[in-house]
Amino acid sequence: MKYFLKANYRRMAKLSLALVYLVILAGAVVRMTGSGMGCPDWPKCFGYLIPPVEASELEWQANSDYESGQVIIREEALLLAREDFQSGNTFNAANWGPYTRHDYAEFNAVHTWVEYINRLLGALSGLAILAMAVCSLGWLKEKPAWTALAWISVVAIGFQAWLGATVVYSVLAPVRITLHMFMALLIVALLLWIVFTSEKIEGRAAQPASRNLFRLWGLTFFVSLMQILMGTQVRQFVDQQGELFGEQARELWLSDPSMIFYIHRSFSILVLLLHFWVAYLMFKNQLKYPKIRPILGLLALLVVSGIAMNYFAFPFSSQALHLFGAALLFGLQFYLLLEIRRDVRFFVPLPESQNRAK
Repeated sequence: MKYFLKANYRRMAKLSLALVYLVILAGAVVRMTGSGMGCPDWPKCFGYLIPPVEASELEWQANSDYESGQVIIREEALLLAREDFQSGNTFNAANWGPYTRHDYAEFNAVHTWVEYINRLLGALSGLAILAMAVCSLGWLKEKPAWTALAWISVVAIGFQAWLGATVVYSVLAPVRITLHMFMALLIVALLLWIVFTSEKIEGRAAQPASRNLFRLWGLTFFVSLMQILMGTQVRQFVDQQGELFGEQARELWLSDPSMIFYIHRSFSILVLLLHFWVAYLMFKNQLKYPKIRPILGLLALLVVSGIAMNYFAFPFSSQALHLFGAALLFGLQFYLLLEIRRDVRFFVPLPESQNRAK
């Protein structure tokens, strides 16, 4: 049993990481399609474990059985069944209570199922992380830090689920969406740390990475994180403008941008220059860090999608690409930071005599 747990620890960590990224992608699709309130309650969806597919399923029906907590939409309001009962020929208000978390009461089948799939993936990622934590118990005596990280991840994903509920209860308050996104990145970092530390590195020679390279990449990572933070502030502003002008007037969303937008746009130049500097040093010194290439590719994607949103009135999928691309970039940057740190710590240069012989 112990061998089984130890053997599957890293596999479950990688599966958890993949599922968390799928959740982030699904969240981007939710945002792209405007499906954030597709399920106005939590954790169920319109009171169901499997949501309805037609609006008629949420209408009051005569002579029908209702279960406690079941939801209907009546007179543009959500109502919950107070207890199990069978309806008569006429509507009896005494059997129903109002949903008090908010007053949003609209049904759109596409929005509902997009949001439901997002939640389903979130639940699967939570189960995978829990399974990873159970597997980590096999390493408890030899690697207690691995077990601690795994169970911290369980707490983090539980907190993320609670944050998701508060996003719904607040009817998509921008600040809470931002917190939800940053918590997702923290979970990504935890899982990447677990995957990295559990990697078998026997027989793999460390590269001659300098401490200066580590410091430079650490600065680049920090500056990129600040850029993501400012990007979330821009997104909050855009959300507010979207509510003000509506979906049909996207060209007005950035007609009078806030100062943070200009800082975010200009700050991207510093982000690019730092990445190009690091890439130049790696290529010049022939350091084998292959992740720098997809990192540069993601930077190009983020620049193109950012330009598209600014100058072409937020074309379809541009926001989702920008959000998901930033999440992927964060993960690759963090993993590369761990790789450089490892090489700085474990590289042992050859003695001078052997260097001369070579």
